[in-house]
Amino acid sequence: MSPFALTRTLPPDATTAALRADVAIGLTRTPKELPPKWFYDARGSELFDEITRLPEYYPTRAEREILHARAGEIAEVVRPRTLVELGSGSSDKTRHLLRALPSIDHYVPVDVSESALTGGAETLLAERPELTVHALVADFQYGLALPAVPGPRVLAFLGGTIGNLRPAERAVFLATVRSGLAPGDAFLLGTDLVKDERTLVAAYDDAAGVTAAFNKNVLSVVNRELGADFDHDDFDHVALWDAREEWIEMRLRARSPVIVKVPALDLAVHFAAGEELRTEISAKFRQERVYAELATAGLEPVRWWTDPEGRFALSLSVPVSLTA
Repeated sequence: MSPFALTRTLPPDATTAALRADVAIGLTRTPKELPPKWFYDARGSELFDEITRLPEYYPTRAEREILHARAGEIAEVVRPRTLVELGSGSSDKTRHLLRALPSIDHYVPVDVSESALTGGAETLLAERPELTVHALVADFQYGLALPAVPGPRVLAFLGGTIGNLRPAERAVFLATVRSGLAPGDAFLLGTDLVKDERTLVAAYDDAAGVTAAFNKNVLSVVNRELGADFDHDDFDHVALWDAREEWIEMRLRARSPVIVKVPALDLAVHFAAGEELRTEISAKFRQERVYAELATAGLEPVRWWTDPEGRFALSLSVPVSLTA
């Protein structure tokens, strides 16, 4: 078998169609909203990589600390041959995990970006030429159709990305994960934890303004892909903590009344002064909440790890039917 294969389960025009639908619905509803996945064009991915190196942004460092410290335990519990990573991007955050799990000889990165998958695979294969990489261009929120790879498998969803999903969306996603697990498989989940408001807000509103640029990049995507005329200078970046929902919200707030035209949709969008466009939620978790949501989906946690400061957690779960 070739060391690299790529399968596309998304139609070639699926991304454009999804963007058109999200913009048409999101900019005509009250309050206005766009999904965070549209941050991540090439420029957005560069900005996010920069965010992960900022002193205020702790999640990436905290998760990496846990992975370094606990990879051996993951290997002891599962002894995996295959790692499946959802939302893998460039696969940078799993490189050290693969190094620490010598039993893995197959890697299945899943992402909507073919270029990110190809670039990540090239880097990994340079380090581990014996690895077989089967990249999957897919949107995991709409189901999982994984290639035939040897088990046991670890299916990983890292970076706290599950926090971008609302509770009902998380329930559907976790049920989909459970349905895709076979005997001997496990699910590795990264979750950012509830902590003081100051630390949380600073992580999404850094002093250097990188997160503000990242937030506004969604406007550039809509401009480029749909011919819109958003002006970055018309909007301020806003990050706030919703204590009731226990999530961070990122928003773009209109500085003055503005009308934005989206020619591809024959749409004119009116913003009042101070009106906000929500671009991301990032839920934060407590252990009991993670356990409850996993249990509802039919998953049983067998390990729970946090970094030394208790900022971030990794949980390793298996299907309930396999724990009896």
